[in-house]
Amino acid sequence: SIASADMDLNQLEAFLTAQTKKQGGITSDQAAVIAKFWKNHRAQIHESLISQSRWDHGLRNMSWRVDLKAQLRHVDHTNTPVAIVEMELGKNGQ
Repeated sequence: SIASADMDLNQLEAFLTAQTKKQGGITSDQAAVIAKFWKNHRAQIHESLISQSRWDHGLRNMSWRVDLKAQLRHVDHTNTPVAIVEMELGKNGQ
């Protein structure tokens, strides 16, 4: 939760305080260790999460088409267009 929200120090303090008050939550000592770890490694953790979730800068391939159902004599279907789009995106050189 801390990393995904990229909490600042005020948010971190409020979050850890709530966790210590919650039944079955963490102890004050655990909260202090988590706070110290987050303060020392926040930038590295944030950059790691960004690099794992960021797409490359370009679209590798894209194709599209529009399908149209033809109306049959015995069936009351209207001509309903359906657009189909296929995009190929790259992720970290994959």
